[in-house]
Amino acid sequence: MKGSPAQPQCGFSNAVVQILRLHGVADYRAHDVLQDPGLRQGVKNYSNWPTIPQVYLNGEFVGGCDILLQMHQNGDLVEELKKLGIRSALLDAEKDQDKK
Repeated sequence: MKGSPAQPQCGFSNAVVQILRLHGVADYRAHDVLQDPGLRQGVKNYSNWPTIPQVYLNGEFVGGCDILLQMHQNGDLVEELKKLGIRSALLDAEKDQDKK
């Protein structure tokens, strides 16, 4: 990502951080590619994906901000997190809404 989760340096990095927060995902690694041009280009070459941030789940490349947003909107992210043993906080939020 550009920046850090505490201080994203672009809107796309910020969007990824916000999506992860919505799902209650707090335990993840982030690397500031602005501090290392070699890493910035290397990750693009590795994934064959031209943009930053890049999201990997369990070491597998998922996509960039646009893909993560799409997965969030269509529910696929909840399912992918479940495969990793992570229960999305959105499921609990839905239960709370149902009780009202």
